[in-house]
Amino acid sequence: MKEIKFTDIDNIKVGHAQNFEAATGCTVIICERGASAGVDVRGGSPGTRETDLLNPVNMVQQIHAVMLSGGSAFGLDAASGAMKYLEEKNIGFDVQVTKVPIVCSAVLFDLAIGDYRVRPDLEMGYTACMNATNTECPNGNIGAGTGATVGKLLGFQRAMKGGLGSYALQVGDLKVGAIVAVNCLGDVVDPATGKVLAGLLNEDLKTFAGTENNMIANYDSKKNLFSGNTTIGVIATNGEFSKTEMNKIASMAHNGYARTMRPAHSIFDGDTIFALSTGNVQADISTVGFLAARAMEQAVINAVKSAKTLYGIKAHLDII
Repeated sequence: MKEIKFTDIDNIKVGHAQNFEAATGCTVIICERGASAGVDVRGGSPGTRETDLLNPVNMVQQIHAVMLSGGSAFGLDAASGAMKYLEEKNIGFDVQVTKVPIVCSAVLFDLAIGDYRVRPDLEMGYTACMNATNTECPNGNIGAGTGATVGKLLGFQRAMKGGLGSYALQVGDLKVGAIVAVNCLGDVVDPATGKVLAGLLNEDLKTFAGTENNMIANYDSKKNLFSGNTTIGVIATNGEFSKTEMNKIASMAHNGYARTMRPAHSIFDGDTIFALSTGNVQADISTVGFLAARAMEQAVINAVKSAKTLYGIKAHLDII
């Protein structure tokens, strides 16, 4: 087993666009040849597009892109840019008069830092597609991770910077990878050591307070956190799987969230994972499922370790 880039996976391109002054952006994963896809939404505050069609009982069998975006529900508009780009390339579901690109999307909340009036839109989504490549896959303050933050239970003054992360691995001919924008309510933990990498800070802004400990101590307090969170990601594999099987792999990949984010899947998070099958390598679904969870786990860690300070919000690199 060896580490590879997420963009080394067959028939995958990744592109980013962002506005650093506004602290927002989007990331697109393009499958021009189409991909069998599934999704699993576990958070209580999701913002998504075209997830119903991934239900195995529904007609469409392949999608052509996934857009991960900041901007809360406003950011769903970025997917329109991907549709425009793909239609211009004659890619999509053939409806005789044109081809309709099938673009799924999920958004995270980043309106509270930067300029809330600037959100990923059609133009930014189109730019992300123009920037898409099958070579580089940078991590940190880029794309959908630009305005991402973590550890927000007590407000942004004691939060830390999240970001975009990716990781992929190869076993024989099989490739499995993850890309994720980490913007969780809770803390991000290295499961190998139990060490908090980023999260809720104490008042000294140097040590960690522990999100779950604070939630337990204040179990009788109901907070309105404006759904200001959500971690969104994509699993991709060159394994050959049906839409039904990809839904199961998306479900198994959530173990990567559970291992690294404490808590995960809260009522204030819209945690979502899409899963894409882009190749024809024969593989066991259970094996791919646990590899997907492992890849997602490491992608989350890479996201916070690569993040940099933005708008005064400290990053992992400032604490170590």
